[in-house]
This record gives sequence, structure tokens and C-alpha cells, in this order.
Amino acid sequence: MAILSAPPIDPGRPPLAVLPGLWCFAPNRDCQGGTAWLLALADGDLLVDCPALSEANLTFLEARPALGRIVLTSREGHGRVRRLQERLGWPVLVQEQESYLLPNLQDPVDWGEEAEPAPGLRLLWTPGPTPGSCVIHVQAPAAAGLDILFCGRLLGPTAPGRLVPLRTPRTFHWPRQQRSLVRLRQWLPPASPQWIACGGGLGALRGDKLLAGGSSLISELAEQVATAA
Repeated sequence: MAILSAPPIDPGRPPLAVLPGLWCFAPNRDCQGGTAWLLALADGDLLVDCPALSEANLTFLEARPALGRIVLTSREGHGRVRRLQERLGWPVLVQEQESYLLPNLQDPVDWGEEAEPAPGLRLLWTPGPTPGSCVIHVQAPAAAGLDILFCGRLLGPTAPGRLVPLRTPRTFHWPRQQRSLVRLRQWLPPASPQWIACGGGLGALRGDKLLAGGSSLISELAEQVATAA
């Protein structure tokens, strides 16, 4: 009987350094072209969503100096996270509405409406794009000098310097997505975040990776939703 070998792993290209301690991975076709991020924190790395399972990405992640954690912002970011966890041994945090989609993970960490895995690292359930969508806010003491929101698929780029809530054929519940944006503004500290990192495809940003002035943008969008309600 012939023995089937595992398919070869694509060589890929390594992640791009965006800010000190922050890297952006190339689009992952296993996640509809989505974008994963790695942020170096005081207590280890934070990997936001699953990057492509390529040799370049695995080499980069396996060379990191400390154990990290993986946080999935929605089912759109799951990719091949089980295989990635097998290689890295990192714990995976997934919102409880979508944990059933990953039955073979090793000791997944489920959470509900909010979670704070470490001081300065907070998660908020923002259903709408998918049932278990969430955002991640990071500031001191988790990351010194950096105030950043990983918005997952709650917001998507439409032009350079512009993120908005997007209604697509894959959207789970559009009114809940809009309400999640209003709740996000209430949940964030005043004047936060400085930066927003999106989990969708970044092509519309025309070469930019991050969006500055995140606090003003979220306030503007939340006000638009509240006024239209």
C-alpha cells in the first residue's frame, strides 16, 4: 500500500516589520486573503489570527525567544491553526461562540463577552462579521509605548487611511455588527487607540499597513451608526 506523504509547505515570504515589535504577515489565502499580526509583549508574543502555514512564517515564529499566545478574532482568521499550534505549542484563545469549529485544538482557552489575558491586553466580543468575532486592545503595561486595536473583520479598508464596517455576503448579522461598533467606542479608554490593525485584506490601503488616529475614526463611525439608528 502506498504511503501518502504530507503536501509540501509553500516557501512563502517572512512577515514585514511595521513598528518596533510589530510584524504584519502576507495575505493568507486560507483566510480569504486575511492579514495576521505578531506583537511582542512583555510576557511573550501575541499572534493575532493564523498566518499562512509557510516555511518562512514557521521559521520566523519558531525562532521567537519566548512562548506566545494565539488569539483568533473570528472564524475568518482560523486558517490552519491546529497545524500551527502543533508546531509552536502556543495556547489558542477563541471566543466561545466559535470554539466548536476547532474541536482538535489542544486545550483551547474559551472566553465570553470580555477577557483580559494579561494586564493591558483586553479582548471584547464584537459579533456581527461572524458569531464569535472579537477585537483586541493592547496598551501599557502589555506593550510599552504602543496603543493599538486589532479590529479583526469588524472594520475593513476602503481607501488609504479609511476603515469602515463592511457588509459582505459572508456577514453574519449586520445590525449586530453596527451595535458592536458602538459598544467598542464605549469600551475603549478615552483617546484610544492610537493605531488600528485590520484582519482583512489590506489592498485598499495602497501599501499602508496600519491606520493612525484610531480613536477619532472609531468615534466618528460609532456616531454615524448611533445617528442612523
